[in-house]
Amino acid sequence: MFLRNYLFMLVIAGGLHLYFFTFRLQGSRLKYDPREQLEKSRKFSFRNQVWDNIFWSLASGTTIWSIYEGLYFWGVANDVIPTLSIGEHPIVFVAWLLAMPVLTSSHFYFIHRLLHWPPLYRSVHRLHHRNIHTGPWSGMSMHPFEHIIYLSSVLVHFVIPSHPIILLLHLYSRCLGPAFSHAGFEKLKVGDTSVVDAADFHHQLHHCYFECNYGTVDAPWDKWFGTDHDGSDQAKTRIQKQRTANSS
Repeated sequence: MFLRNYLFMLVIAGGLHLYFFTFRLQGSRLKYDPREQLEKSRKFSFRNQVWDNIFWSLASGTTIWSIYEGLYFWGVANDVIPTLSIGEHPIVFVAWLLAMPVLTSSHFYFIHRLLHWPPLYRSVHRLHHRNIHTGPWSGMSMHPFEHIIYLSSVLVHFVIPSHPIILLLHLYSRCLGPAFSHAGFEKLKVGDTSVVDAADFHHQLHHCYFECNYGTVDAPWDKWFGTDHDGSDQAKTRIQKQRTANSS
């Protein structure tokens, strides 16, 4: 299980990095940040952004992901964690699939706001925000404590019956999805064909301006709490005014 997850992370994050940054097979087309290379700086472990991101993604992120997954399947095997059958509860299974994006987006918004509380930001979340110019390995480059609470949304499956497939989809979206959302390119293109959406512009703006777009577009919490940034000059001015007010 652990080796499989490390392999998934290497293939997805590593493959995207090779495509976009090492071999530059897409050049600068649809790239958010005009800089071509990721950073080499003393602020990163090993003084290298890529190696820093790989280390935290694998040593901490993929390990904690695997621990959550192992605990779940141990609980299922020992009848400690309830599950449901697709054949007996097809409607509930589909309901889980439909609810998952809203559930994970809502959880992410609130724990992300918590991580921007100054004491937690300085001691924990700042590690992730070393990445202003993001790449595929940046997504899961986090402090171990952040990995624990970021992935804690899967604990809902420990108490509310779902299906192991739902649990796996939940973990894969949380752990492999950030490689795409932090890729730095709007889409992955082969020639003139768009293969898949890559970076999330909503979250890209968070790495640029920090105090906005704490959630995702799957749930409207940013709009409801006034932390939404759509990339416009008006939104930039509003966020800067909020930052000034908060620091004064």
